[in-house]
Amino acid sequence: MFPPVCLRTGKRSTMKHAVLRGSVVPLLVVVTSVIIVVVILQQSNVSFEAGWHHNLPKVINFPPHGAKISSKRSAGVCGTPRECPAHEISFYIHSGAANVVPPAICVQNKLVLGTALNNAGGGINIVILNGKTGEVLKTDHYNMYSGDVKPFIELLKSIERGSIVIMASYDEPSTKLNDELKNLIAELGSSHIHSLGYRDNWVFVGGKGVTGKSTFEKHIKSDSATNKYDGWPELIGLEGCVPKFPE
Repeated sequence: MFPPVCLRTGKRSTMKHAVLRGSVVPLLVVVTSVIIVVVILQQSNVSFEAGWHHNLPKVINFPPHGAKISSKRSAGVCGTPRECPAHEISFYIHSGAANVVPPAICVQNKLVLGTALNNAGGGINIVILNGKTGEVLKTDHYNMYSGDVKPFIELLKSIERGSIVIMASYDEPSTKLNDELKNLIAELGSSHIHSLGYRDNWVFVGGKGVTGKSTFEKHIKSDSATNKYDGWPELIGLEGCVPKFPE
C-alpha cells in the first residue's frame, strides 16, 4: 500500500518544483528589466543635471562703448539660427538697453517675447516653457520699480516641476525685489539674483527641479564709471542649448 502513495507524493513534489521554476524565471526577467530601466533613468538624470551645470552658453557681444541705442535691435531678431541636439532646446536672450530697447527672448529660433510681439516691458521679463517639449506656457513682465510684485510671487510659486524659466531685465529690475522673490528665483538656479542692484542688466535661464546652480546666467552691475549708456550698463545677451527635462 505504501509504495504507490510515495510514488504519487513524488510526482506532486516534482510538479510543485516545476511550477516554482516556471514562476521564478519570469520573476527574474521582470526584476532584471526593472533594474535596467532604473539604471537608464539614473544615467539620463545624471546627463540632464550635468548639462545644466557644465554646458556653457555663448556670450553675445554688442556694440562697444559710445554706440547709439536703436530700438530696431529688438524687432524679432533671434541671432544666428542655432540647431541643438534632440534632447536640448535652443535659446537666445538679450536684456534691455537703458530704458529704450526692450529685451528679446527666443526659443527654438522663434521670438516669444519682444517688441514685435508687444509683450515685453520694464522690470523683469519672464518666459516659462514645458521643460520636456519646449512649448511656451507663459510670457509676462513685472514692473520692479513701482509695481505690485504679489502677482510675480504667485506666478513663481505656481511654476510646475519640470518647467524651464527664462528671465531678462529691462530698465530697473531690483527696487521691489524682496527676499521672498530672490529666494524663489534662486531656487530656479540663479547665482546672481541676491546681488541684482539698481539698473543692473541680467539674463538667466533656470529650471524648476534642477539641483544646484545654472550656468545659463549673466549679470552686469550698473556703475557710473563704466556704464555705456547714461545711467545704465551695456546690453547683455546669451545663447545656447539648455537640456530638456527627462520624460
